Amino acid sequence: MTKSVLPSVDPMTLTPRERVDLWLAKFESALSDRDLDRVAAMFAVDSFWRDLVAFTWNITTVEGRDGITAMLGAQLGDTDPSNFRTSEVLEGEPSEEAEGITSALIEFETATGRGKGHLRLRGDQAWTLLTTMEELKGHEERRGTHRVNGAEERAIEEREFGDSRQPFVLVIGGGQGGITLGARLRQLRVPALVVDKHERPGDQWRNRYKSLCAHDPVWFDHFPYLPFPENWPVLSPKDKLGDWLEMYTKVMEVPYWSSTTCRSAKFDEESEEWTVVLDRAGEEVVLRPKHVVLATGMVGKPHIPAFPGRDVFRGEQHHSSEHEGPDAYSGKRVVVIGSTNSAHDICQAMHQSGVDVTMVQRSPTTVLRAETLRDLIADMYSEDALAAGMTTEKADLISAALPYKIMPEFQIPIYAEVAERDKDLYDRLEKVGFKLDFGDDGSGVPMKYARRGGGYYIDVGASDLVADGSIRLASGEVERLTEDAVVLADGTELPADLVVYATGYGSMNGWAADLMGQEVADKVGKCWGLGSDTPHDPGPWEGELRNMWKPTQQEALWFQGGGLAQARQYSLYLALQLKARYEGIPTPVYGLPEVHHLS
Repeated sequence: MTKSVLPSVDPMTLTPRERVDLWLAKFESALSDRDLDRVAAMFAVDSFWRDLVAFTWNITTVEGRDGITAMLGAQLGDTDPSNFRTSEVLEGEPSEEAEGITSALIEFETATGRGKGHLRLRGDQAWTLLTTMEELKGHEERRGTHRVNGAEERAIEEREFGDSRQPFVLVIGGGQGGITLGARLRQLRVPALVVDKHERPGDQWRNRYKSLCAHDPVWFDHFPYLPFPENWPVLSPKDKLGDWLEMYTKVMEVPYWSSTTCRSAKFDEESEEWTVVLDRAGEEVVLRPKHVVLATGMVGKPHIPAFPGRDVFRGEQHHSSEHEGPDAYSGKRVVVIGSTNSAHDICQAMHQSGVDVTMVQRSPTTVLRAETLRDLIADMYSEDALAAGMTTEKADLISAALPYKIMPEFQIPIYAEVAERDKDLYDRLEKVGFKLDFGDDGSGVPMKYARRGGGYYIDVGASDLVADGSIRLASGEVERLTEDAVVLADGTELPADLVVYATGYGSMNGWAADLMGQEVADKVGKCWGLGSDTPHDPGPWEGELRNMWKPTQQEALWFQGGGLAQARQYSLYLALQLKARYEGIPTPVYGLPEVHHLS
């Protein structure tokens, strides 16, 4: 094979744009020549390549030159990448510029698709590379020049599924994750059906406690295709968000069966299809999709600790997921066990309704003021960011470009500044005995979210109520319940007429166990977490969220979860993987992880 030769140039004499262009040209040349040693030499020793479907048909991060060489050795021939080009050089932070770091957004093509990405150069070597698939050639989304003339297909599919037609994909769970995935699959012309137990789309939000609102700002939470309007509140109230989900389902023509529960699902390896038994408003329906997606949120079934005495407690007790609000508890004594988002929201609403409420904190909690969070992401998700040309799509690419392995070193100094900025609040909380932390390593909310999916509170007003004693605070483990009280390990008795367990949820594979059997759940293993070997996230290191939006050890079973932002961003990559399989496009998966933990 004749190898490509590019002229030698001192990269440090070039402009940032020229440096990126030169690196991409050399990179493409080495890939074209299938010269893996030359490719590896273009990356720093401590480099990372994060790929979202484009090269690996997976969501995976390879680390170091050996990891990059191994991945390309397996995938390069099928991927056949080309046409790498710079779309925009990004203005770096002063600290990055001082270290010789240049960042840019890029575009490229593969044999089957078109992609976008992000490149971070340190000198003339790549430190981090992100590659993402954006569309499949010949199977573009039906928008822009590919839009349809006007025929509505949703009603036909809803009527015929289970009778004369079968969905290729069945999505179980019709919250934001299921609905956004359904919208993506609709645009890609993949026959798909979303089913949910609630009466209407959006009831997943409407039926929660009255004070609930989204804790992320509106700019972070936009939906694909239809962003929130410009007059939408910064923090979305739950009922308003529920109405948006219902409207979105109709406007985006998502085939959706409400009042439908899944009784069982079994995969046949010979026919390579599922047999799924549904209860649709009291009628049994059997579907035979090729793929099943569990879109039941980022968590599994509600977790209620087996405290001694729960069976003798005479008052009311329920999990926070079943809590409807404070109206029925005027004059009652309420104990909320837990100290993260739901616990604070419920306590705040109880206090505002004049209810005597006590929060029980069992472990340290990260508290981050909503205003501070807004400032932390303002460069990418805010009105000012939009005015500066930072679109949601661009912000999503930049946020996805930072590998999880090095994310803590970026977050630790940020949260050190947060500790100083909001020192008055933290001092007042600690004075009343509230236990604070910023995670095991001080990396704050983003890493707690990725590692364990919780352990923090985005403060929308309750922290001041805790600090001034309006919300009573008790600390320690729960030893038992009596007929009329919660007793802590130190002997403290908290009289109670209602106990709310804001104690979190299990792993998403718990739903798989219920529907498909424990064998399938164990085959898939624990969902969420990185393998960081921190509390609630046991090692070994995996580098990406377990089982999310990518192939699992159970053929044709997928998980779609996360918050509103992740529903927007990662629904695309899951939809493209399913579309490729629907069209019969080869999808050789690289890096399917081993299962290390069952739940």
